[in-house]
Amino acid sequence: MERVVRCTVLKALAAGPAGVTDIADRVGLPKSTVSRMLSTLEELGAVEQVSVGGEYRIGWAMIELAAAARPGRSLISLARPHLVELARVTGEAAGISIPDGTDMLYLDQLTPNSELQVRDWTGHRIPMHAVPSGQVVLAGDSALAGRITKGRLQQFTPTTIVDAAALQARLDVVRRDGYAWAVEEFASGLNSVAAAIRTTGGTVLAALHVYGPASRFPGDRNPRELGELVKAAADNIRID
Repeated sequence: MERVVRCTVLKALAAGPAGVTDIADRVGLPKSTVSRMLSTLEELGAVEQVSVGGEYRIGWAMIELAAAARPGRSLISLARPHLVELARVTGEAAGISIPDGTDMLYLDQLTPNSELQVRDWTGHRIPMHAVPSGQVVLAGDSALAGRITKGRLQQFTPTTIVDAAALQARLDVVRRDGYAWAVEEFASGLNSVAAAIRTTGGTVLAALHVYGPASRFPGDRNPRELGELVKAAADNIRID
């Protein structure tokens, strides 16, 4: 029975970070039971607390297990030093994500301390067309891009690309530049830039991205230089 409860709690967190009360509501269990299960799962590395007394999210151990089922299973550990450096240099959140169907699954994120922080996207799935991480994947997979543009493109903000021709034009720019910028296309007030992480054979495996509040990112910094910075970091991560 306890094993079933643990699995239920983990499934609830797959929808995104949440506090004890929210998780209890999702799974229909008493808060005391959920709290006890979270403590056990935290000891096992299956979940981790974002901050003291704050929300829980899927932990490092579970993410590593998920990544192990995919090519490049050491991706998270290989990328982490680059996330640390990007977060240090830019002062913004840095993360990695992998393709999951027509979505991007966000695997890891480092967020520097600042007065205004972006949310932690670890564990979330976001449609590829709406985020630069997905656009760098689509730029390297014309078949997938064609399949996505034949369907309805969901609109998240007024600037989300929902026109097939406009998305294809964006992907042409991404192929030319080697990185993608999105200005409040998935979430209002959030800007981001991403570049592809490739296997040694050149196949796009994942995306490395930096994102921050639109009020300061990129701010007075050159968007092209930031794009090249992320691209250089992504190019240094190679998976056999």
